[in-house]
Amino acid sequence: MIRLCASDELAEGCSRGFALPGRSLLAVRRHGRAYVYLNRCPHRGVPLEWQPDRFLDDSNSLIQCATHGALFLIESGECVSGPCPGTQLQAIECREDDQGLWAEA
Repeated sequence: MIRLCASDELAEGCSRGFALPGRSLLAVRRHGRAYVYLNRCPHRGVPLEWQPDRFLDDSNSLIQCATHGALFLIESGECVSGPCPGTQLQAIECREDDQGLWAEA
């Protein structure tokens, strides 16, 4: 596993992007739990954010694709609105400990 950040660097209701060799990830914290996904829309294969670390809709309750507005559940990555319903973001195994947030390399 690779360390993404200290736990306090991913605040509740916020998102962050991470560039790793060969792939890009996004992390979101909701209800105290971190979720990590591949930063790639299942519809077009493009990165999801419209600005660095901006992956959430205006309510901070759904992950949003900046290209076409698809909305994804934070907890599962399932698309619930937009051109790709029924698809989902690729989840990345992660864990947290006192040293920070870690994701499968």
